[in-house]
Amino acid sequence: MPQASTFDLSGAGLGLRRGLLEPLREADLSEVGFMEVAPENWIGVGGRLGRRFAEYTERFPFVCHGLSLSLGAPEPLDRGFLERVRRFLDRHDIRGYSEHLSYCSEHGHLYDLMPIPFTEEAVDWVASRIRETQDIVGRRIAVENISYYTTVGAEMSELEFINAVLERADCQLLLDVNNIYVNSVNHRYDPHEFLAGLPAERVAYIHVAGHHDEAEDLIIDTHGAPVIDPVWQLLAEAYRRLGAVPTLLERDFNFPPVGELLAEVSQIRRFQDDHAPAARQQFAS
Repeated sequence: MPQASTFDLSGAGLGLRRGLLEPLREADLSEVGFMEVAPENWIGVGGRLGRRFAEYTERFPFVCHGLSLSLGAPEPLDRGFLERVRRFLDRHDIRGYSEHLSYCSEHGHLYDLMPIPFTEEAVDWVASRIRETQDIVGRRIAVENISYYTTVGAEMSELEFINAVLERADCQLLLDVNNIYVNSVNHRYDPHEFLAGLPAERVAYIHVAGHHDEAEDLIIDTHGAPVIDPVWQLLAEAYRRLGAVPTLLERDFNFPPVGELLAEVSQIRRFQDDHAPAARQQFAS
């Protein structure tokens, strides 16, 4: 059976990308409470890059956020890959492992995160695969609410689907507030009502990021721009409901000067300082 949650985090985090390895070495990282990487990008990496990575894992708590597990796919889980992930998590004392509530393969890699149909059959299928994943990696994982641009054969709402998967898999939630905002615009729903409908007790940590406005009614989740004010306000709403949950800033490309990036991390900290941890317990009860 999987262990209880290992997501022992606090404060504001930053996604560690290879393009940030060197710029961050000389920066003041006192505001950074933890870091996150995709295990696919680091498993088996040695030499100079491996040593640079180890400098960070020895200095900060880390979590892993996977890219390729493809929880909704029809083919069997890649057990060999998950066994390598488990060894990687153990070797670097990683605090937790999360993945996207999506699929990215169908007898071949699709190179994108595709939405799972919101159906009862899909709930059962995905929940069973999450439980299998947890057994293989030996710990409870978290799944992330994704951004998506179309629905296929939906029999329930996105919110109902997420809640059903979390319950049947008995896993945790990586709450992405930017994805809630993106989907609320693209699919025309109230992001605050959506946030209120998620199970507070299952939130492991939070993601916040920037996006691209393709059109007035179409937003593309890119992680390549600063966080905008409506997303910051949705994050503040999450803290009012959940307390100062550990929160990570995602930035995957188009990196600004390190000072600007760390200013966004500091913004997370300021929001967290305004909300007592007790608020989470009050909301959960």
